Amino acid sequence: MFPAKYAPALFGLILSGLMSLLVSGISTLRAVGLVDGFAGLWISAWLSAWLVAFPVVLVVAPLTRRAVARLTANQP
Repeated sequence: MFPAKYAPALFGLILSGLMSLLVSGISTLRAVGLVDGFAGLWISAWLSAWLVAFPVVLVVAPLTRRAVARLTANQP
C-alpha cells in the first residue's frame, strides 16, 4: 500500500500507462496490421509513448482539474 501523498503520481502513472497502451495498440494495428511480431512492435511503441505520457499527465492533470473546477458550478 502506498501513502496517500503519492496518490496524484500513482494516478498519473496508471492513467498514462493505460491510455498509452490502448492508443499505441490501435495505432500500431492500423499502421502494420496483425503481422508476425505485432506484440513486440506494440510494446516498443507503448514504452516510447509512456515515457512521454507520464510526465505530460503529471503536468497537465492539475491544469485540467483547475479548468474543470472553473467550468462547473458549485452546488450547495
